Amino acid sequence: MTNSSHEAGGPAIILVEPQLGENIGMVARAMANFGLSELRLVNPRDGWPSEKARAAASRADHVIDAVKLYDDLPSAVADLNFVFATTARERDGFKEVRGPVEAGRALRSRQREGLKTGILFGRERFGLYNEEVGLADEIVTFPVDPDFSSLNIAQAVLLMSYEWMKSGLESETDTNFAGPEMLPATKEQLHGLFAHLEAALEARGYFRPAAKKPKMVDNLRAVLTRAGFAQPELKVLRGVVASLDYFSPKEPRGAGYPERKAKADRAAHADDDADTLPPEGGKGLDND
Repeated sequence: MTNSSHEAGGPAIILVEPQLGENIGMVARAMANFGLSELRLVNPRDGWPSEKARAAASRADHVIDAVKLYDDLPSAVADLNFVFATTARERDGFKEVRGPVEAGRALRSRQREGLKTGILFGRERFGLYNEEVGLADEIVTFPVDPDFSSLNIAQAVLLMSYEWMKSGLESETDTNFAGPEMLPATKEQLHGLFAHLEAALEARGYFRPAAKKPKMVDNLRAVLTRAGFAQPELKVLRGVVASLDYFSPKEPRGAGYPERKAKADRAAHADDDADTLPPEGGKGLDND
């Protein structure tokens, strides 16, 4: 078999005697999800190439096209400087055992040193033999339920590929996209919501008995101040309160123009007009 240099993009994924082409394809897909591209196969049971693998890879063709075949495991790891072996059961020996998070970081640090790394995955039914684990430098295992510890090979590759990708982020909590950036509401805006809501509730007789109104207002404000609203969120709430304030089952939106709404709009327009009136003897803003 022909060995080639390790890709700079991450550790080589090495499958020892994989049985099903579909599993190989799903492994390729998992690798592509997290930026890995070098897949090495040791004696795949059904031979290679495999159309079933390509179909299951779901367009991860660059991984399938670059697959490297080996007759035995020593040949598959010969050019690597550091290798992890994955296993779900305790092994005899003196090898360091790490979890996937620590293993991902260890692989990343060695890659940054210019070393070639790989991860061994065993057969679908029973994993790796002890002598195969012996060819690795360290063991990586997953914190699974001991009563059901067997992982599908593609799932195991997905977990390690994810930890590899995560270890290269500036922060391990980074994501590819985030929620919208919104300015926090000012206290003036929040107080405006309080006043608007209080007036709307007062008009509907919410504060009963009257002696309890101060406490009811305090409770209402305590609820609204805990949320830490952004400015666009306050606008949404003001719109909801306005709709409930001015419209009712007897005067629903679209059935007319409630007089209270008309008065409020006239008052608002009057304030706007006052703000834009020119000084005495001056010209308006729209005049030449």
